[in-house]
Amino acid sequence: MRLSSIFTLGGTFAVAGAVSLVSAYFSAGIIETASKTEVLGKLDLEGLTWAEVDTNGLQVFLIGTAPDEASRFKALSTAGSVVEATRVIDQMLVEEPDDLAPPDFSIEILRNDAGVSAIGLIPKSTSRDDLIEGFETLTGTGEVSDLLGFVDYDAPEGWDLALKFALTALRDLPRSQISVRPNLVAIKAMAESDEHRRRIESGLARRKPDGLTLELDLSAPRPVISPFTLRFIIDDSGPHFDTCSADTEVARDRILSAASEAGLTAKTSCTLGLGVPSRRWADAAVLAISKLAELKGTSVTFSNADITLVAPEGTSQAAFDRVVGELETALPSVFALRAILPKAPEQSAEGPPEFTATLSPEGKVQLRGRLSSEIARQTMDSFARARFGSDDVYTAARVAEGLPGDWQMRTLAALEVLSTLVNGSVTVTPDNVAIAGKTGNQDARAEIAQVLAAKLGDAAEFEINVEYVKRLDPLLGIPTPEECEAQIVEIIGSRKISFEPGSATLDASAKDILDELAELLKKCGDIPLEVGGHTDSQGRESMNQKLSQDRAQSVLDALRGRLVPVKSYTVTGHGEATPIADNGTEEGREANRRITFTLLKPEGEADQDAAAEPAQGPVADGPENEDPAAEEAAEDIKEEDAVADPAEGTDDG
Repeated sequence: MRLSSIFTLGGTFAVAGAVSLVSAYFSAGIIETASKTEVLGKLDLEGLTWAEVDTNGLQVFLIGTAPDEASRFKALSTAGSVVEATRVIDQMLVEEPDDLAPPDFSIEILRNDAGVSAIGLIPKSTSRDDLIEGFETLTGTGEVSDLLGFVDYDAPEGWDLALKFALTALRDLPRSQISVRPNLVAIKAMAESDEHRRRIESGLARRKPDGLTLELDLSAPRPVISPFTLRFIIDDSGPHFDTCSADTEVARDRILSAASEAGLTAKTSCTLGLGVPSRRWADAAVLAISKLAELKGTSVTFSNADITLVAPEGTSQAAFDRVVGELETALPSVFALRAILPKAPEQSAEGPPEFTATLSPEGKVQLRGRLSSEIARQTMDSFARARFGSDDVYTAARVAEGLPGDWQMRTLAALEVLSTLVNGSVTVTPDNVAIAGKTGNQDARAEIAQVLAAKLGDAAEFEINVEYVKRLDPLLGIPTPEECEAQIVEIIGSRKISFEPGSATLDASAKDILDELAELLKKCGDIPLEVGGHTDSQGRESMNQKLSQDRAQSVLDALRGRLVPVKSYTVTGHGEATPIADNGTEEGREANRRITFTLLKPEGEADQDAAAEPAQGPVADGPENEDPAAEEAAEDIKEEDAVADPAEGTDDG
């Protein structure tokens, strides 16, 4: 009985095992068939009919010859979307193209305080060693990570142009990412300030070669605004901001939307900055602007958490009390409101006290009106001369009694904001400071409002009528390199930069020319300019070359001493090699002794402009070649002259 039970139990397990194997076999077959069918169907839907599918258990094999690498990858992705990607086995081939297309050349350059990293693919014609050497020069002791690959293809059109421009831009952008492709340079960088950002944008746009696409994404850290100000006015000219500050983009949009509802139609913006006194700044600003609109004027001024609202003269006391009460109740607790309902001013026999300062387009300043004491008048005069120049100030203000206690502070603040204009005037009365004029600073209105709010207090009343004139903007008015080269010609004209005879010491007569050139070149900014020195043919050729080099260097040093940015300038001594007149006459030799300023262009442009002349007028043909005997005799004469006067004794500059 015992043996029979054992056989019965064993037989049961054997039968169960057999049934399980059969079930597993048929289940695997069903899974294989289903996987194959679903993958094939999906491949056909994607147009990948060249791909075949086979299965072995849970594994799915992709077989076939793909027309290109992208199609092979698409087939893998398509199969992986149907079954688990780990089950897909790639057994596909890729067709060999008849003619391999050149790869897409590109470089990604990252620069920060730690150094420079470059990754990408470059053509073999681009010198990898020169690139790395250029990066090392930029970083000094910083690290250079070289992740560049290269292939044996010619550089595509526009590649060298884009790469050269990118390297030039990288020099001025210590924290940047620059992407280089043929005819395209994309730059992402961090500027030190908003003004620095505008200056970089202007400089890059000026230097961008024709045919190159430049994509700029420059950002600047948000400034700390102190005091954090906002001033909204509704007057005869309509609603407008004197200054607007916000802490977030959302706050800015809410404030501008409230101003639009109050009637503002002109395009305006809010400066995003740090230093907001409350996270509910936007709530308070929106509420105050809406209440000002109910009163139909005149102004609401925020200086940090202090708010001053001025109603129009003649507003009924009941309406004033209602609006102010509603505003006080709804304002966040951190804000303090001061509401003013102006009364008609009482007129004295000699009229209200007034102080006026005017600034002419030529920079001349006149001070008129009343000041509280002789010391106050001396203070105003000294302050004005420090701001505008000692020779440009005329003081005709008189000392008067009975002026408000803060009169000197108000007049000093008025002079300070006047210095932000190119020309204009500022008028101070006991109740108001009014400034009007023209400026080349787009942010002048906001900056003036911030200064007056900080100096005079949150309750101060002031009017700002300042016009931005684009041509006066020192950033937008920067001439192009080509315009700079042409203006150098105009400045020099028929004059010469002269030197003491036979030396590289500048003559006193060169001061005026150099002063004028320095003023222009400061506006031109960082442009590639060659300062070239030239001599006549008297004396040894080698000594003439050295003298011309030294003279060009003296000019560069003189410009540097006048604070001209000369880091992109080069100095070249041409010696007697490029005459513009006949060295056989005194007049010709005098013309050949000269300094030239030549704009250095990229290699492609330089080849096209090989006949272009430096910024000193056209270059005439040199003397014709003479026979060898004559040349030898001339050389002997040179040597004799050199012994008698080794340093161009006849050269008077």
